[in-house]
Amino acid sequence: MFRRFMIGMAAVVALSAMPLLAQNVDEIIASNVKAHGGLDKIKAAKTLRSTGKLNSGSFEAVISQEAKRPDFVRQEFTIQGLTAVQAYDGKTGWQIMPFGGKKDAELMGEDDLKEIQEAADFDGPLVDYKAKGNQVELVGKEPVEGTDAYKLKVTLKNGDVRFFYLDTDSFLEIKQESKKMVRGSERETETSIGDYKDVEGMMLPFSFEGGAKGSPNKQKVTIDKYEVNAPVDDSRFKMPPKPAATEEKKEEKKPEPKKSEEIKK
Repeated sequence: MFRRFMIGMAAVVALSAMPLLAQNVDEIIASNVKAHGGLDKIKAAKTLRSTGKLNSGSFEAVISQEAKRPDFVRQEFTIQGLTAVQAYDGKTGWQIMPFGGKKDAELMGEDDLKEIQEAADFDGPLVDYKAKGNQVELVGKEPVEGTDAYKLKVTLKNGDVRFFYLDTDSFLEIKQESKKMVRGSERETETSIGDYKDVEGMMLPFSFEGGAKGSPNKQKVTIDKYEVNAPVDDSRFKMPPKPAATEEKKEEKKPEPKKSEEIKK
């Protein structure tokens, strides 16, 4: 358990056994779960569909995500009439990226696969974190744009690190930072999270704004609608089969018999 003690004046030495952070990791996570609606309400959600818009400043795209227990997810990104798809069916991560003229589904690379697998964690890395093989440490308290927040360091089972900042009053996430290896180099990103609203008894965020840590260039995602327990067929997450390849070598046609020559007289 993280403990930081107030030490200084001799008059308060007797108080040094009291941690400045009065709650431990599990208590904070329990409060976070409760703030989102409680574990029973969260577990009662079997599917979650969200639709919204992404604005990068230079373009706007329509986005959507469908998630289904235990670990299915499908994300779509539509711009200028073209729709990119990334999905995971619990075993296979695949994508369709039509912007370069590709129309067929293909397997994801290692880096993209790690990201889609994380997105497929229906409840997020904090809920049941021990059973998932994640590690969570309480780093301390830090202000986030004037709001005091608990800072949790989350080391995922795959080794990637996330920092979650939870409002000390509401216990809801207000910021997330990530460190991950992409093509051999470490990348850091940060995302501000907000505009929480009640959706069928669960508190869900409708606003995300993020990008490379320290960069002024941010992308903003605005969620227009969440649908809880909407019917979503498992086929939505399965990789489509490749179209039957056109046979390069068609069965050779037998030469048509030549017309009988006139019998020479």
